[in-house]
Amino acid sequence: MNAVEIEEAVSLMAEQPFDPVEFPYQFLEAFGNKETTIKRLRTGNNNKSDIDGGVLQQNNIHIAVCEAGKVSDTLKSLKESPATANAKAKFILATDGVDFQAEELSAGETIVCEFSRFHNHFGFFLPLAGISTVKQIRENAFDIKATSRLNKLYIELLRHNPDWATAERRHDMNHFLARLIFCFFAEDTDIFHGDKLFTATVQQMSASDASDTHEIISEVFRAMDIKMADRQAEAVKNWANTFPYVNGELFSGSTEVPCFTKIARSYLIHVGNLDWKKINPDIFGSMIQAVADEDERGALGMHYTSVPNILKVLNPLFLDELRAELDGAGKHKDKLIALRDRISRIRVFDPACGSGNFLVIAYKELRKIEHEINERLGEADRVTEIPLTNYRGIELRDFSAEIARLALIIAEYQCDVVYRGQQLALAEFLPLDVKNWIYKGNALRVEWLSICPPTGTGVKHFQENLFSLTDQAEMDYKNEGGETYICGNPPYLGSQWQSNEQKADLEAIFKGKTTSWKSLDYVAGWFMKAAEYGRHTNAASAFVSTNSICQGRQVATLWPLIFRTGNEIQFAHTNFKWTNLASHNAAVIVNVIGISRNRDKSKKLYGLDRHGNTMLKECNHINAYLTPADEVIVQPTSKPIFSLPEMNFGNMPNDSGHLLMTKSEASEALKDYNVPVKFIRPLYGSQEFIRGISRYCIWVHESENDDASESLWLLNRFELNRKSRLESQRKTTKSLAKYPYRFGEVRQLGSETVIIIPKVSSENRDYIPVGLLPQGSIITDLSFGIFNPELWNLSLIASKLHLVWITTVCGKMKTDLRYSNTMGWNTFPVPTLTEKNRADLTRCAEEILIARERHFPATIADLYDPDKMPADLRQAHERNDEVLERIYIGRRFKNDTERLEKLFELYTQMTANNKTA
Repeated sequence: MNAVEIEEAVSLMAEQPFDPVEFPYQFLEAFGNKETTIKRLRTGNNNKSDIDGGVLQQNNIHIAVCEAGKVSDTLKSLKESPATANAKAKFILATDGVDFQAEELSAGETIVCEFSRFHNHFGFFLPLAGISTVKQIRENAFDIKATSRLNKLYIELLRHNPDWATAERRHDMNHFLARLIFCFFAEDTDIFHGDKLFTATVQQMSASDASDTHEIISEVFRAMDIKMADRQAEAVKNWANTFPYVNGELFSGSTEVPCFTKIARSYLIHVGNLDWKKINPDIFGSMIQAVADEDERGALGMHYTSVPNILKVLNPLFLDELRAELDGAGKHKDKLIALRDRISRIRVFDPACGSGNFLVIAYKELRKIEHEINERLGEADRVTEIPLTNYRGIELRDFSAEIARLALIIAEYQCDVVYRGQQLALAEFLPLDVKNWIYKGNALRVEWLSICPPTGTGVKHFQENLFSLTDQAEMDYKNEGGETYICGNPPYLGSQWQSNEQKADLEAIFKGKTTSWKSLDYVAGWFMKAAEYGRHTNAASAFVSTNSICQGRQVATLWPLIFRTGNEIQFAHTNFKWTNLASHNAAVIVNVIGISRNRDKSKKLYGLDRHGNTMLKECNHINAYLTPADEVIVQPTSKPIFSLPEMNFGNMPNDSGHLLMTKSEASEALKDYNVPVKFIRPLYGSQEFIRGISRYCIWVHESENDDASESLWLLNRFELNRKSRLESQRKTTKSLAKYPYRFGEVRQLGSETVIIIPKVSSENRDYIPVGLLPQGSIITDLSFGIFNPELWNLSLIASKLHLVWITTVCGKMKTDLRYSNTMGWNTFPVPTLTEKNRADLTRCAEEILIARERHFPATIADLYDPDKMPADLRQAHERNDEVLERIYIGRRFKNDTERLEKLFELYTQMTANNKTA
């Protein structure tokens, strides 16, 4: 379940009569527990509670229903209960149906409220559903509640008005929802005079059977588009005259409203009765956009971009510098005025703005700085000089664009209330400004300079206005000489997931610049356009991106083009998880990358240490691999450039399966057909090695062909292979028909030991899967091998150092780790190893192999599941990492950034020496 679904279930539960016996099970069911889980708790098999009326769920919660007036005492008993500790419960909860108390045991946070209001605290319990959430969501549960209610209303209206669900009318329906949101907010914040004016009007003036609800709402909308002086002439109904003139084109154009059912009318009144003063435009917009998107409605509640993550972009992009300037200004009047003037001219531009999260946060943060300046100058209630027209966006979906504008309007009003007081905020809020600062269109096809021009005047463009079709007026800014900051979270989309239209978008940007653009992620288009934009104006840009554009072959394709524009990487946040509100969500691993042409600034690289704490490293340069090292592009090479043995592809069968066998087929050949055992060999590719799948192959040397052909079973296989090769359309394969007894490409003798490395493996493992195969083992071309190896080589491949190098320079295949001998192993930087170093690493490799053997028959997939890795195996790897890293720098590396810094230093030195040699 996601957060919205949980909120609905909890709210519904709170509306029902209290049942002391059923409450614990209803509560657990509301947070996503399955019927089978509830059944086991009911029967007592899994309920280990030692409290009367208690229900205890292992690793989750201990609940007790108690006698009236005993809630506090019961909560204390739950906390002191040995069963609570033994079950490692995260929460305790006590209620008598009148009062409600709960505590999160690790943090000591508590809830004390009336039972009828416990649903308002559902966010407190989201970890019960596997949702690891941030404090801001728990403090702004209103946004989830409002999204849930609006979703119900939206679906009911579409069900009863199918014509409004068509593509032709989708804009009308979305626009109607945006108008409703404004009305709900306005009636709770005194923008509309009178408590719940809009909701009360609909409730009082429309018939209870909802037959005329659409007419009542339509008249309210019409009134708000007519100035007070003109209303008598326009025959506005008396009961609608109490609504103010709003303008801003929000209510202009058609005022048609979909027809309501009794259920829809009830939903609307329910939504209106929420407390819309609590709306948080930081969160609400990105959640509510899913309501109006059929493809996204199934993931309702997952569209949350956390403020801390947004600040990972905005702080180093420009906010940190402004705050430092504020600190340095102290109470110096001239400096404070200069800073205020600078802030008023800053433009923030999000060319993938969605529902406006980045723009809203940027606006609120700059208002906070401006207010501090005004307070120091003794002008606390001064009118803001920060115009919303300096906050610009491009968004493909029209509803998201409408919500983005609405979110900024709400943010402006809320800031005015906080910094200037409600009276002044209200006095200046209406009528709304007609200017349109969010452009609906394809950001990769639009000229960004026309949306956010470098000088501030004279730019004119034509578009479908958010609220009506109109010729966009010239956009004048108070920003002459100001800075522009481009930011956002564009769509990532690897090359294999892009539509034809999206591929055409990238072609329009990169054709003529590179022939390899088809391999780029979709987000690369935003970086390239931002770099080109920066050539024409004083701008810096930062985007959230999947880490793949800084890995593998995309580096060589994208980043030289960006650097050629004069941009450098000014700051970056290396890999961190970008999560949402979904239960057990699969978090995307992302980077934040900031670029600009300002070469004077020191570069800042943020990363996480081994304990998950943020670390900052200031440096002179950040390269395209997000490492504090010189600019270098790792190039594939056919031979190792350091003192390492050769690593080769495995053998390619090219046999249509005639030389390959399952375990049962191999057993049949040996037992029933007396095939000599020397011709049947164990076969390993990536999956066979990782998952322990038994496969075999026929392995015959040229000198053994005559002997092998004496077996009719083998001879039949050879003949089938010969015929299949002759039927091939490829000339090379046809020529192999002369050798039907062997693989198409043979790269090993078959008598050697082999270090095997899968070509593709899961990115979720903490180490690259690598193993030692005994003599006689054959590997396929889905793996790499070092033949007759020294065991210390396995130690290198099994290390964190090697994993981070391969991940960085080889990249991925879809979401899996892609190993390469020419790009990864042959370029892997290794210092000169002494005999003692090799002996130490050999022992480490032996310890890893021995630890694996202790857990036989567990497979590599079992052993290297990051959540289930055996302690002794993890310890063996830790020991291996420590020994190897001490060889490099005399101690353990602090994090992957430091690992890469050293590896690139060695790589740069070696490649430079090779060039001069």
